[in-house]
Amino acid sequence: MAEVIRMPKMSDTMEEGVIAAWNVKVGDKVSSGDILAEVETDKATMDMESYEDGTILYIGVEKGDAVPINAVMAVIGEPGEDFQALLDAEAGGAATEAPAETPVAEAAPAAPAAEAIDTSGINAELVKMPLLSDTMTEGVIHAWLMKVGDTVKSGDMLAEIETDKATMEFEAYDEGTLLYIGVKEGEAVPVNAVIAVIGEKGADYETLLKADAAASAAPAPKAEAPKAAAAPAATPAKAAAPKAAAPAAAPKTTSTGRILASPLAKRLAEEKGIDIGTVSGSGEGGRIIKVDVDNYVAPAAPAPAAAGSSAAFGVESSEEIALSPMRKAIARGFSGEIPSPEFYVTMEICMDKIMEARKEMNEYSPVKISFNDLVIKACALALTKHPNVNSSWRGDHIRQNNHVHVAMAVAVPDGLLMPVVRFANALPLSALAAATKELGAKAKNKELQPKDWEGNTFTVSNLGMFGVDSFTSIINNRNNESCILAVGGIKETVAVKNGEFYATNIMKVTLTCDHRVVDGAGGAAFLVTVKELLENPTKMLV
Repeated sequence: MAEVIRMPKMSDTMEEGVIAAWNVKVGDKVSSGDILAEVETDKATMDMESYEDGTILYIGVEKGDAVPINAVMAVIGEPGEDFQALLDAEAGGAATEAPAETPVAEAAPAAPAAEAIDTSGINAELVKMPLLSDTMTEGVIHAWLMKVGDTVKSGDMLAEIETDKATMEFEAYDEGTLLYIGVKEGEAVPVNAVIAVIGEKGADYETLLKADAAASAAPAPKAEAPKAAAAPAATPAKAAAPKAAAPAAAPKTTSTGRILASPLAKRLAEEKGIDIGTVSGSGEGGRIIKVDVDNYVAPAAPAPAAAGSSAAFGVESSEEIALSPMRKAIARGFSGEIPSPEFYVTMEICMDKIMEARKEMNEYSPVKISFNDLVIKACALALTKHPNVNSSWRGDHIRQNNHVHVAMAVAVPDGLLMPVVRFANALPLSALAAATKELGAKAKNKELQPKDWEGNTFTVSNLGMFGVDSFTSIINNRNNESCILAVGGIKETVAVKNGEFYATNIMKVTLTCDHRVVDGAGGAAFLVTVKELLENPTKMLV
């Protein structure tokens, strides 16, 4: 039976998505888990998976179109199946949609009476578990910062929520009294589940909770059920969305010049003598929150861009490059075989000179420079000379980045995190070392914010400190990159030169490349540049 595919809700602030690329066409067979399209939201470009098996019968939106959440994008079913009646029913349902003041449940045919619970007179709002990252499915209440009976203002911190990537503060968007807390500290809660209620004192929040539970549990008509969406279940209009939620694209200051910052962040900034206007906000709409003040570092004078770099320091930009016939042929050759056609290039690097240079650098550097810092710096400079490696596959074109953001793999007790050193090519080594140490500490303490792990154009994964000689890494297809460098340990060994044996220090590196973007020769050329920089470290200083 044919099923409609709708625009999913991929972030807590998303209202519509733009079709960045379709990965399928009408007539293609798809299985559950296949990537149907790339959808650009207000926060990122993400893959949209199919939850159905079948054939693509219909695609109703084109690349570049903006599509509201829950709108029909495509239809999947059996080959030759008549799906027009399904589309007509969708169009008819939209044309006869009930007015906003009519409870949503009344529009459903043969709906149970429980769905018609009247909440129009209840002056309260449901607070639900937000979607704080693109991979988050649930959050753990790390700590409640308020208790039942407290007065809440928009921007106040309600709780600390632990996600799969970090522990973040959760702000209130409504004002009133905290009437109800439905989740204990330490409990895991699915995204969009009710965690609290805010409203006027004495409001009948229990009826509001019953109405939400009834709406979530009631079966919806087949044509109304979004198949590819993580969108919330229908709730009474009163509790459907926070009244004062700030759009993700909002500037840090309002049109009147007021800085968007939580009261707690403002108070902490005042106590620490920090000009709140110089703090970058990681909250919704660029709002400054507590963690931004805690992690604030006084801005330093911008460093000049490295020689030969096409990227201005502090400015992100990229170019969309049309696929040549050869690149299309390469991509077609691997289509359907493996998710990302990877190949590997391994090279040995003599580390004698840089080991000596590092000793001298650390005599003057205010922050200890590690070998990993030196590898990241060498890769960042090499990326400016090999922009094809600083690129990513986008389905029907290649995105070549003019900025260099290098992610570094950090092992944590329950997995792996990859914080990003931004504009690594333009940072002095001491500043780069300070950045990697700060990000590494935040990763291990689960204090990373979305701005800390998003936007990488290349990744360095170093296992040398564990005694690993060499290994290969896997490219994360969700990242904006086509290559990742695996770095082994520095090993003292014996080499031969002019017939004589001598002791030397060797480090093996392996570059994993997406063959759709980078060819073998291109990957090898990049490694040659990295090798030259590490074997002649003075080149990294000029």
